[in-house]
Amino acid sequence: MPRGERTLRLQHGSRIEALCVLGGHVRADVFGAAPAGAVAFGVKHTEGVSVDVLFRGRAEPEAVPGAGTRWPLDEGTALRFSMSRASSEVNDNKVRSGILGMGPPRGRTSLRISLDVDADQDGVVEKNSPNKASWAWGPEGHGAILLVSCDKEFPFIPPSDCGHEQVFNREGTTAPQSALCPAFPLPPLRNLSREGTSPGTNPFFGQRYVQVLGRRKLFHAVPYPGGAAELDFFVEGLRFPDETFSGLVSIHVSLLEPLAEGIPHSPIFTDTVVFRVAPWIMTPSTLAPVNLFVCSMKDNYLFTKEIQTLAAKAGCKLKVCFGYINRGDRWMQDEIELGYTHAPHKSFPVVLDSPRERGMEQLPIKELLGPDFGYVHKEPLFEATASLDSFGNVEVSPPVSVAGKEYPLGRILIGSSFPAPAGRRMTGLVRDFLYAQRVQAPVELYSDWLAVGNVNEFVTFVPTSDKKRFRMLLASPAACYRLFREKQKEGQGQATMFKGYSGTDTKRVTINKVLSNDVLTQQNQYVQRCIDWNRDILKKELGLLEEDIIDLPALFKLDKQGKAVPYFPNTVTMIVLAKDLGIPKPFGPVAGGECCLERRIRALLEPLGLCCRFLEDVASYHGSLGEVRCGTNVQRRPFAFKWWHCTP
Repeated sequence: MPRGERTLRLQHGSRIEALCVLGGHVRADVFGAAPAGAVAFGVKHTEGVSVDVLFRGRAEPEAVPGAGTRWPLDEGTALRFSMSRASSEVNDNKVRSGILGMGPPRGRTSLRISLDVDADQDGVVEKNSPNKASWAWGPEGHGAILLVSCDKEFPFIPPSDCGHEQVFNREGTTAPQSALCPAFPLPPLRNLSREGTSPGTNPFFGQRYVQVLGRRKLFHAVPYPGGAAELDFFVEGLRFPDETFSGLVSIHVSLLEPLAEGIPHSPIFTDTVVFRVAPWIMTPSTLAPVNLFVCSMKDNYLFTKEIQTLAAKAGCKLKVCFGYINRGDRWMQDEIELGYTHAPHKSFPVVLDSPRERGMEQLPIKELLGPDFGYVHKEPLFEATASLDSFGNVEVSPPVSVAGKEYPLGRILIGSSFPAPAGRRMTGLVRDFLYAQRVQAPVELYSDWLAVGNVNEFVTFVPTSDKKRFRMLLASPAACYRLFREKQKEGQGQATMFKGYSGTDTKRVTINKVLSNDVLTQQNQYVQRCIDWNRDILKKELGLLEEDIIDLPALFKLDKQGKAVPYFPNTVTMIVLAKDLGIPKPFGPVAGGECCLERRIRALLEPLGLCCRFLEDVASYHGSLGEVRCGTNVQRRPFAFKWWHCTP
């Protein structure tokens, strides 16, 4: 048990040796050990011992050594011992109870033992924190934090968040300590660990630890090294929270006492510390960019050059994934999601690898995984085939406040088949993983109405410098029809779309033809209803008002399966690099020498301090039902906010 009260059985006429842990008490039943006919007793003890006399649980004034005080021996009479300091040698403190010839003095030895962690989350291990055995969320919360060892320090370490139980390097691990302070031999300490951690003793830099606990070995007997000693136990997480692991880990150190040869040791004292494994955290598009990733393909050379210019303007680095790694897969956004993990003493980026297998699966392992760059892969039992498993179908909002509840790390947005009775959904393994992180409470949206089915086809977020700090952008057929009708009233109904468009559908399309196409109108009314369903969910779950939302003109058409695809390049599916936006060039109706769609988008976004750059992506992405955002990915700076201050 933790520091509290321990029961000691006295035996008439026998000397008993016992260990007392500082801060704890030992209770001895005097009445039960007294011989028949005993009516009173006295107590003598050395200076290092404190003694209370208890009558039916009520304490009397402390006995004074040598005072000769006698107490009546009634049923329920007991003694309660405690130690004021640690012993310097074995049995250096004694208590004698005189009960009509009751036996020789009882030797007592005191020691100080504690298992210590950084329970106040300041990066420093403190001694015997009162909060170390529990975990609480919030700015006033407490509890130790573990990082998952998911980066790659050496070539021979498997690239997985839960695939090994070896500890190779003390860098990045958390160190609870066991402090022992008497100079005499002790019974062994037993250190217990549950699945999800890997503690080891005797660390040597660059070498494997001597003892490692985990799923295969749950405890280890720790020999007392002598003298006043501290033993460091380095602890690392082996997996992030998921559907089968809450993220909480308890570790115990137990002091055991030998009774006789062949008899198991009995417990004297147990100390416990509790850790929470640090979650994987997504970064929204409103955070500052660090690295911009794009695949090198035969048909996107000019696009890559434009992206390079955009990245340089935004002050981030361009990372190109060449053919020997991408193997013909251009959809960078769909393959990986870049986030991070964080503890008080360290933070590093972690890439979440999607279950889709389209050719680029070697990218996160060969190009990203390394020292202080982690990797996580959730492998489903069955092959992931639905495009809703692509990570274009996972977004995260900026920090929001909803009905008085704060979400300082934003909320994850997941596309699903809801509210349809059947359809495509993200594989449960990935979906459950996102929910299990707890700090970015997911919101499920309806995206199955789209042919590709990804939420980034109709929603994104851009940063602003006003009080709200961001705007949500939604694709809007209604806004497009409204714009086209305005232009028609201005006498520009013959303005032609798709000038310079390199796609297959290049026949002359005017504003008048679009507005007179009843089938297209009905299809976009349906699309608008699907988007409005999501609009209402987002307003409620993100605490948004109408003024927080900007509708960008968009048009869709339905394929043979009744799923929506963009009629022209979808401008919502942009990349956001701080104030610089890389927007798919929409090839809208040209009036007065300028695309009216580009002009309207600039008018909506540039007053917010944003810079719009329209990128031609038809041949390289749009023609294959993707856009600028789908072919790129951005590593961003982590939140300054400490996730453990959240209140899920």
